[in-house]
Amino acid sequence: MAHQENIFPVFDQLLQQTDKETLLKQKAKVIWMTGLSGSGKTTLATGLESILHQKGFLTQVLDGDNIRTGINNNLGFSKEDREENIRRIAEVSKLLVSCGIITINCFVSPLNSNRETAREIIGNENFVEIYINASLEECEKRDTKGLYKKARGGEIKDFTGITAPFEPPLCPDLEILTDKLSIEKSLQLILDCILPIIKS
Repeated sequence: MAHQENIFPVFDQLLQQTDKETLLKQKAKVIWMTGLSGSGKTTLATGLESILHQKGFLTQVLDGDNIRTGINNNLGFSKEDREENIRRIAEVSKLLVSCGIITINCFVSPLNSNRETAREIIGNENFVEIYINASLEECEKRDTKGLYKKARGGEIKDFTGITAPFEPPLCPDLEILTDKLSIEKSLQLILDCILPIIKS
């Protein structure tokens, strides 16, 4: 591990986020979607990416499963590993935002402390928290990946909502009730929230 005294950051010599945003004609934000597994985060993230692309915005989706097969493939699901998972995601998100890219994140990120860490790293001014809220019962009914069945059967330990806690956001910028709203209506509500803040 490198000694801190041998590291010389050059952040002050680099082009700034505003320079990249001017080039891309957009304002970069991290759209952080949190919610239980099966609540609809990935569905809404990919739908949002498609709509924004059609409108001429440059975006990047960061999804929990994709991140865990790549940059975070050495992490498990202990409390410490979950915290490190979110820290790394936040650092990657910060880099993307500094490039002017609208970053759409879909992560369970179960604890308020996880999301606050992410907000601190990314910067409050660039962080938009959206609570994708579906009841545990509805998520279990969907069980799109078969994970709840495995968790109930003891095959998965530390599974959020079953054997590990999920803390709903205290003051999200937006809450989407996906067990009551259609995908189309949910996407429209998200667009109504973010379009005014990503337009240059």
